[in-house]
Amino acid sequence: MPPEPGPADDVEVLGDLPGGWRLERARGTVADLHAAELPPVRVLRICEATDAAVVLGSTQRADLLDAVAVGHARLATVRRRSGGGAVLLRPGEHLWVDVLVPVGDRLWDDDVERAAWWVGEWWASAIGASATVHRAPLTDRPAGAVACFAAVGPGEVLDADGRKLVGVSQRRNRFGARFQTLAYRRWDPGALTGLLADRAAADLVDPLLRAGVGAVDDRVDLVARLVAEVPP
Repeated sequence: MPPEPGPADDVEVLGDLPGGWRLERARGTVADLHAAELPPVRVLRICEATDAAVVLGSTQRADLLDAVAVGHARLATVRRRSGGGAVLLRPGEHLWVDVLVPVGDRLWDDDVERAAWWVGEWWASAIGASATVHRAPLTDRPAGAVACFAAVGPGEVLDADGRKLVGVSQRRNRFGARFQTLAYRRWDPGALTGLLADRAAADLVDPLLRAGVGAVDDRVDLVARLVAEVPP
């Protein structure tokens, strides 16, 4: 049997889109939004976090973070099920969209890297002509293992200057693939590096986060554009 929807999100079904997509909006804590299961059908879910959190990848050590700094910043610490590096989420500063594609769907691909390309193409079409999609392996594995946005992975989106605009993580099970996508509306690289207890790790990722990450145009309704551009 497919998994039942998981905890505690306030999920509103907004309607059906062309191509069999179900459009949803979910509100909840960062922990609950990550923990919630999506049903094994095409779903586009706009996630609205009600708290601020630093999210660790599935294999990251908790002591990567300075607990005192995290406490002073009034952040929750959350662990997601997908791999990769830490991500800082604060309400109003990002756009978080989850999409689920069931096994056997036209958009499904057995190749994990290639599977994310269409996600990047979808985002790039919403952002505009200057956006490009990374169709190669992860650029800097050691840096990406510390901070997600310090490296560029398959399907992620870059601006005209080569700065990362959209991060993509992927979680798979026997029912489908869940892509968690994130773009920053406002970007403050020091906010994340200041939370790291490992200063060598902070020194590694700080220049990459400062030079290699951009924010999307906050004046543009990207949600409306993503809904309009959803693939058939």
